[in-house]
Amino acid sequence: MIDVFKRFVNKLFKDIFRKKRHVKLGLYGPPNAGKTTLANRICQDWLGEDMGKVSNIAHETREIQIKEQIHIKSNGKELSFNLVDTPGIATKIDYEDFMKKGMKEKEAKKRAKEATKGVIDSIKWLDEMDVVIVVLDATEDPYSQVNITIIGNLQARDIPVLLVGNKVDLKKASLKKMQAAFPQYEIVGISAKYGNNVDEFYKALFKVAG
Repeated sequence: MIDVFKRFVNKLFKDIFRKKRHVKLGLYGPPNAGKTTLANRICQDWLGEDMGKVSNIAHETREIQIKEQIHIKSNGKELSFNLVDTPGIATKIDYEDFMKKGMKEKEAKKRAKEATKGVIDSIKWLDEMDVVIVVLDATEDPYSQVNITIIGNLQARDIPVLLVGNKVDLKKASLKKMQAAFPQYEIVGISAKYGNNVDEFYKALFKVAG
Protein backbone atom coordinates (compact mmCIF):
# COMPACT_ATOMS: atom_id res chain seq x y z
CA MET A 1 0.00 0.00 0.00
CA ILE A 2 2.87 2.37 0.87
CA ASP A 3 4.58 1.55 -2.47
CA VAL A 4 1.38 2.32 -4.35
CA PHE A 5 1.09 5.66 -2.53
CA LYS A 6 4.75 6.48 -3.29
CA ARG A 7 4.24 5.74 -6.98
CA PHE A 8 1.14 7.94 -7.00
CA VAL A 9 3.02 10.84 -5.33
CA ASN A 10 6.01 10.45 -7.68
CA LYS A 11 3.73 10.46 -10.72
CA LEU A 12 1.89 13.50 -9.39
CA PHE A 13 5.11 15.47 -8.95
CA LYS A 14 6.38 14.38 -12.37
CA ASP A 15 3.13 15.52 -14.00
CA ILE A 16 3.26 18.87 -12.19
CA PHE A 17 6.89 19.34 -13.17
CA ARG A 18 6.17 18.45 -16.78
CA LYS A 19 3.27 20.90 -16.98
CA LYS A 20 5.28 23.73 -15.46
CA ARG A 21 8.47 22.98 -17.40
CA HIS A 22 9.59 25.71 -19.77
CA VAL A 23 10.32 23.99 -23.06
CA LYS A 24 12.96 25.34 -25.45
CA LEU A 25 11.25 25.15 -28.82
CA GLY A 26 13.47 25.65 -31.86
CA LEU A 27 12.45 26.61 -35.38
CA TYR A 28 14.79 25.04 -37.94
CA GLY A 29 14.88 24.69 -41.69
CA PRO A 30 16.49 25.95 -44.89
CA PRO A 31 16.53 29.67 -45.79
CA ASN A 32 13.23 31.20 -46.96
CA ALA A 33 11.11 28.22 -45.84
CA GLY A 34 9.09 30.55 -43.60
CA LYS A 35 10.55 30.02 -40.12
CA THR A 36 10.37 33.67 -39.08
CA THR A 37 6.94 34.05 -40.69
CA LEU A 38 5.76 31.13 -38.53
CA ALA A 39 7.52 32.61 -35.48
CA ASN A 40 5.69 35.89 -36.12
CA ARG A 41 2.38 34.02 -36.50
CA ILE A 42 2.89 32.26 -33.13
CA CYS A 43 3.93 35.49 -31.40
CA GLN A 44 1.05 37.46 -32.90
CA ASP A 45 -1.45 34.76 -31.89
CA TRP A 46 -0.29 34.58 -28.26
CA LEU A 47 1.65 37.78 -27.51
CA GLY A 48 0.24 40.29 -29.98
CA GLU A 49 3.66 41.17 -31.42
CA ASP A 50 6.09 40.08 -34.13
CA MET A 51 9.31 38.22 -33.47
CA GLY A 52 11.51 39.22 -36.38
CA LYS A 53 11.84 40.78 -39.82
CA VAL A 54 11.07 38.75 -42.95
CA SER A 55 12.38 39.24 -46.47
CA ASN A 56 12.27 37.60 -49.91
CA ILE A 57 16.08 37.53 -49.87
CA ALA A 58 17.54 34.45 -48.21
CA HIS A 59 19.23 34.65 -44.80
CA GLU A 60 17.26 37.62 -43.48
CA THR A 61 17.60 36.01 -40.04
CA ARG A 62 21.33 35.68 -39.38
CA GLU A 63 21.33 35.61 -35.58
CA ILE A 64 19.51 33.44 -33.05
CA GLN A 65 16.33 35.19 -31.89
CA ILE A 66 14.55 34.20 -28.68
CA LYS A 67 11.09 35.11 -27.44
CA GLU A 68 10.59 33.97 -23.87
CA GLN A 69 7.52 32.84 -21.93
CA ILE A 70 5.00 32.08 -24.65
CA HIS A 71 1.91 30.35 -23.28
CA ILE A 72 -0.43 28.65 -25.73
CA LYS A 73 -3.72 26.81 -25.19
CA SER A 74 -5.48 24.12 -27.23
CA ASN A 75 -8.33 21.77 -26.27
CA GLY A 76 -8.06 22.70 -22.60
CA LYS A 77 -4.30 22.09 -22.47
CA GLU A 78 -1.57 24.64 -21.88
CA LEU A 79 2.03 24.73 -23.05
CA SER A 80 4.74 27.20 -22.06
CA PHE A 81 7.92 27.59 -24.05
CA ASN A 82 10.76 29.85 -25.08
CA LEU A 83 10.66 30.16 -28.88
CA VAL A 84 14.04 30.10 -30.61
CA ASP A 85 14.08 31.24 -34.25
CA THR A 86 17.30 30.10 -35.91
CA PRO A 87 19.07 31.27 -39.08
CA GLY A 88 18.36 29.15 -42.15
CA ILE A 89 20.71 26.21 -42.56
CA ALA A 90 22.50 25.99 -45.91
CA THR A 91 25.34 23.84 -47.22
CA LYS A 92 26.59 26.63 -49.48
CA ILE A 93 26.46 30.42 -49.02
CA ASP A 94 27.80 32.50 -51.91
CA TYR A 95 27.90 36.30 -51.72
CA GLU A 96 27.29 36.47 -55.49
CA ASP A 97 23.80 35.07 -54.93
CA PHE A 98 23.00 38.16 -52.84
CA MET A 99 24.42 40.42 -55.55
CA LYS A 100 21.97 38.83 -58.02
CA LYS A 101 19.20 40.10 -55.73
CA GLY A 102 20.50 43.67 -56.12
CA MET A 103 22.94 43.97 -53.22
CA LYS A 104 26.26 45.75 -53.63
CA GLU A 105 29.38 43.59 -53.31
CA LYS A 106 30.43 44.89 -49.87
CA GLU A 107 26.95 44.37 -48.41
CA ALA A 108 26.64 40.93 -50.08
CA LYS A 109 29.97 39.74 -48.63
CA LYS A 110 28.98 40.98 -45.17
CA ARG A 111 25.64 39.18 -45.39
CA ALA A 112 27.33 35.96 -46.56
CA LYS A 113 29.78 36.09 -43.64
CA GLU A 114 26.98 36.70 -41.12
CA ALA A 115 24.84 33.97 -42.69
CA THR A 116 27.70 31.45 -42.42
CA LYS A 117 28.14 32.27 -38.73
CA GLY A 118 24.36 31.94 -38.32
CA VAL A 119 24.40 28.40 -39.74
CA ILE A 120 27.16 27.38 -37.29
CA ASP A 121 25.22 28.92 -34.38
CA SER A 122 22.02 27.13 -35.43
CA ILE A 123 23.72 23.73 -35.33
CA LYS A 124 25.38 24.52 -31.98
CA TRP A 125 22.00 25.48 -30.50
CA LEU A 126 20.52 22.08 -31.36
CA ASP A 127 22.04 20.76 -28.13
CA GLU A 128 19.89 23.27 -26.19
CA MET A 129 16.58 22.23 -27.75
CA ASP A 130 13.82 20.19 -26.11
CA VAL A 131 11.60 20.14 -29.20
CA VAL A 132 12.22 21.25 -32.79
CA ILE A 133 9.79 22.40 -35.47
CA VAL A 134 11.35 21.82 -38.88
CA VAL A 135 9.83 24.24 -41.39
CA LEU A 136 10.13 23.21 -45.04
CA ASP A 137 8.83 24.93 -48.17
CA ALA A 138 6.17 22.49 -49.40
CA THR A 139 6.68 23.71 -52.99
CA GLU A 140 10.35 22.61 -53.00
CA ASP A 141 11.87 19.14 -53.41
CA PRO A 142 12.17 17.74 -49.85
CA TYR A 143 15.07 15.44 -50.82
CA SER A 144 17.68 18.20 -50.55
CA GLN A 145 21.07 17.87 -48.91
CA VAL A 146 20.14 20.59 -46.42
CA ASN A 147 16.89 18.93 -45.33
CA ILE A 148 18.52 15.52 -44.97
CA THR A 149 21.35 17.12 -42.94
CA ILE A 150 18.88 18.85 -40.59
CA ILE A 151 16.77 15.71 -40.06
CA GLY A 152 19.90 13.60 -39.61
CA ASN A 153 21.22 15.94 -36.89
CA LEU A 154 17.89 15.79 -35.06
CA GLN A 155 17.68 12.00 -35.24
CA ALA A 156 21.23 11.67 -33.93
CA ARG A 157 20.26 13.78 -30.91
CA ASP A 158 16.90 12.02 -30.43
CA ILE A 159 15.04 15.36 -30.29
CA PRO A 160 11.23 15.30 -30.71
CA VAL A 161 10.32 16.82 -34.08
CA LEU A 162 7.24 18.32 -35.71
CA LEU A 163 7.61 18.65 -39.46
CA VAL A 164 5.76 21.61 -41.01
CA GLY A 165 5.10 21.94 -44.72
CA ASN A 166 4.73 25.67 -45.25
CA LYS A 167 3.21 27.58 -48.20
CA VAL A 168 0.32 25.14 -48.80
CA ASP A 169 -1.57 28.11 -50.27
CA LEU A 170 0.61 27.75 -53.39
CA LYS A 171 -0.33 25.35 -56.23
CA LYS A 172 3.05 23.58 -56.33
CA ALA A 173 2.83 22.56 -52.66
CA SER A 174 3.00 18.79 -52.07
CA LEU A 175 2.77 17.28 -48.60
CA LYS A 176 2.84 13.78 -50.13
CA LYS A 177 6.44 14.30 -51.26
CA MET A 178 7.41 15.43 -47.77
CA GLN A 179 5.67 12.43 -46.21
CA ALA A 180 7.50 10.09 -48.59
CA ALA A 181 10.84 11.74 -47.79
CA PHE A 182 10.40 11.69 -44.00
CA PRO A 183 7.80 9.02 -43.10
CA GLN A 184 9.03 8.83 -39.51
CA TYR A 185 7.49 12.22 -38.64
CA GLU A 186 4.03 13.69 -38.45
CA ILE A 187 3.60 16.43 -41.04
CA VAL A 188 1.29 19.42 -40.80
CA GLY A 189 0.64 21.59 -43.82
CA ILE A 190 0.16 25.30 -43.15
CA SER A 191 0.41 28.75 -44.63
CA ALA A 192 2.29 30.76 -42.03
CA LYS A 193 1.69 33.89 -44.11
CA TYR A 194 -2.10 33.58 -44.27
CA GLY A 195 -2.75 31.47 -41.16
CA ASN A 196 -4.16 28.46 -43.02
CA ASN A 197 -4.45 25.36 -40.79
CA VAL A 198 -2.66 26.92 -37.80
CA ASP A 199 -5.16 25.32 -35.40
CA GLU A 200 -4.04 21.88 -36.62
CA PHE A 201 -0.44 23.04 -36.20
CA TYR A 202 -1.05 23.92 -32.54
CA LYS A 203 -2.77 20.58 -31.91
CA ALA A 204 0.18 18.71 -33.44
CA LEU A 205 2.60 20.82 -31.40
CA PHE A 206 0.89 19.71 -28.18
CA LYS A 207 1.30 16.06 -29.23
CA VAL A 208 5.04 16.51 -29.70
CA ALA A 209 5.86 18.97 -26.89
CA GLY A 210 3.07 18.54 -24.38
